[in-house]
Amino acid sequence: MAHALIFDSGVGGLTVSAEIRKALPELQQTYAADDVFRPYGDKTDIQLKARLPELLWTLCEATQVDLAVIACNTASTAALTEIRAALDIPVIGVVPAVKPASLKTRSGQFAVLGTPGTIRRDYVENLIKDFANDKEVVLQGSTRLVALAEDKLAGRPVDMAALSHEVAPLFSNVDVDTVVLACTHFPLLKDELAAAAPPDVLWIDSGEAIARRTVSVVKEIEGSRPTRDEPDLALLMGPNDDAARRDAFSNYGFGRVVGLMPG
Repeated sequence: MAHALIFDSGVGGLTVSAEIRKALPELQQTYAADDVFRPYGDKTDIQLKARLPELLWTLCEATQVDLAVIACNTASTAALTEIRAALDIPVIGVVPAVKPASLKTRSGQFAVLGTPGTIRRDYVENLIKDFANDKEVVLQGSTRLVALAEDKLAGRPVDMAALSHEVAPLFSNVDVDTVVLACTHFPLLKDELAAAAPPDVLWIDSGEAIARRTVSVVKEIEGSRPTRDEPDLALLMGPNDDAARRDAFSNYGFGRVVGLMPG
């Protein structure tokens, strides 16, 4: 079975990793969390394009993976072209689920909830023009929700007052019935988000779609490397490698968790 790198700025990519693991339980996964540069949502395109291609090249060379999954909407919308140019393996990015939301909204009004860095990019604007031009779309950016998701995975309580403050603008003055979770951190907060929203809101993320794409890519490259009987590895790049966070990665199937502090 092939070997995939799952990359995110923090723990959000675990939501994508979990969907991939359901679809491909034998796939070897190495996870890399770029905690030292998080949050990506307040970084510029220039900063992300300067950092990510070289970082991904280094990670892929060190781990000898067969494909890379950029499990981060901000990284994908900002630097996917540059990352693909730097690597000689298939690279799968995350696309905000605007098209499914446009098809599933009952009221004709839906929201895209992501980091500020994702929702302000032309990529999302073009998705709306292509697939939801006849819909009313609310764009809401939040880096606070990223921190709350990190808190939850670290075993700390979620500040519901802060969460409610972040999502309240989605439902003011419009009949939003569907919300695109355009950050891979946000599905970790689905229960809390549902509790803070009107009833019957549909929450859509890209995890299953990315898993299906990964299945397709793995079929194309399977057998390119020998099978290795090793536990999945998580690389936590930065200071956030306490016991609770390591346990969270272990609970998502990563048998080895290594903290890396940049020099």
